[in-house]
Amino acid sequence: MDKNSLSHTSWNCKYHVVFAPKYRRQVIYGRLKQDIGKILRDLCDRKGINIIEAECCPDHIHMLLEIPPKYSKSQTMGYLKGKSSLIIFDRHANLKYKYGNRHFWCRGYYVDTAGKNAKKIQEYIKNQLKEDYMADRISIKEFVDLFTGEQVNKSKNKVL
Repeated sequence: MDKNSLSHTSWNCKYHVVFAPKYRRQVIYGRLKQDIGKILRDLCDRKGINIIEAECCPDHIHMLLEIPPKYSKSQTMGYLKGKSSLIIFDRHANLKYKYGNRHFWCRGYYVDTAGKNAKKIQEYIKNQLKEDYMADRISIKEFVDLFTGEQVNKSKNKVL
């Protein structure tokens, strides 16, 4: 069992964390995606937080974090979201027109203890983009019939 230790403590605290940009705007693409990843990595390194697995999806971020017990989960999330928001607005000044007042992330977040399921959560995070893509493909209404090539009426999904 992999355990970390502080001066008087041995610990194994892993958390699955999900948070999203304000209004779930799909802004985490391309250069911004890489930049956000570097920013979050640097912030975690400063506090001694280990990122086991992470994925930047178009409208949210999944992370499997190993947080030392000297930091609470809410303190860690406040630090990550607050500092990263300031750095993102400093590097990408054009975002202030969409978000204003340096509020890049939504107010809430999801956190769950990993416990013995760390491997399953790690696999889930790795495959998250594929699952999101497949879910989007299933929910898209077809406006062209794939078999005949004719246009489909948008309101009733009938061939014109």
